[in-house]
Amino acid sequence: MKKILVCEDEDAIRDFVVINLKRADYEVVDVNSGELALLEFKKALRDTDESNRPFDVALLDIMMPGMDGTELCRLIREESNSIGIIMLSAKTQEMDKITCLTIGADDYVTKPFSPSELVARVDAIYRRVSLNFSAAGNGRELISGPFAVNTKSRVITKNGEPIDLTQVEYQIMEYFIKNGGVALDRKSILMHIWGDGYFGDDKIVDVNIRRLRMKVEKDPSVPVFIQTVWGYGYKWTATE
Repeated sequence: MKKILVCEDEDAIRDFVVINLKRADYEVVDVNSGELALLEFKKALRDTDESNRPFDVALLDIMMPGMDGTELCRLIREESNSIGIIMLSAKTQEMDKITCLTIGADDYVTKPFSPSELVARVDAIYRRVSLNFSAAGNGRELISGPFAVNTKSRVITKNGEPIDLTQVEYQIMEYFIKNGGVALDRKSILMHIWGDGYFGDDKIVDVNIRRLRMKVEKDPSVPVFIQTVWGYGYKWTATE
């Protein structure tokens, strides 16, 4: 069952979201505060065994009284790198969006949004999470300098040590390593990772690259592996 946690303090918006996700065959747990959402998430973690996940996706409003969506996102991501996190934001919350992406959100949806946009974005994140959980196929190992990618377990190591990555970060790294030395423009990265039905802009690519550099580079301000191709995109280089 596709399971999603929805946290939105405005009743009308929450009801709209819940109805449309249920129509798309999601099992929905909905709450109206960050505090309640964190309780539900931790309860689901306690009740989860190896055969299932507590939640596949969390849909979190940014602006809420008490614990806001940014803090909630950070706390959930500290507990799990496998859950997909999508933020709900108003158009005026641009810096909040970037902050959420920096601390671990996978995507954001700007209000107002259509049912088709909402479900498409949730479906895209759900597919990514499910792919990781099933680890389908025989898989293989990709080597690039000090990095090794196990495509079955979807784990990346540097000098034998695993790197703590979200599913979006893993996909970007795998895409880079498979295309080592090739300049990849932002739109091609966006299409490969988020799909050709993505409704947002390519700024989400840059935020995720900054986050990745913090994890894979010795000095993120002077990147060696993930190099910027000015005015175009990024290029992966295997040597340090």
